[in-house]
Amino acid sequence: QVQLVESGGGLVQPGGSLRLSCAASGSALSINAMGWYRQAPGKQRELVASITRGGSTNYADSVKGRFTISRDNAKNTMLLQMNSLKPEDTAVYYCNMDIRWRGDYWGPGTQVTVSS
Repeated sequence: QVQLVESGGGLVQPGGSLRLSCAASGSALSINAMGWYRQAPGKQRELVASITRGGSTNYADSVKGRFTISRDNAKNTMLLQMNSLKPEDTAVYYCNMDIRWRGDYWGPGTQVTVSS
């Protein structure tokens, strides 16, 4: 049974930073793409950033230059470093992993609130 566990969300003031992490439990995992998504109240879930197994990254225009995604293939973990946070970044953030031969998995989500 594969599970994704996120951590690192919370309340931060505008201009502040947070780092989200996501870890996949399970043995002998081979993970293709990983990604972070977010969903704000009343809005659809959107892609924030993604990273391939080889390390190629893709970012939403709204977070380019402020967020950095990274992964550790040996540990089956993924990070999202979020800097210069804005109130419009407030959302529930979800991690997603495409695990070879097993399918697509989502974490339960972690709340990020940017407010003074």
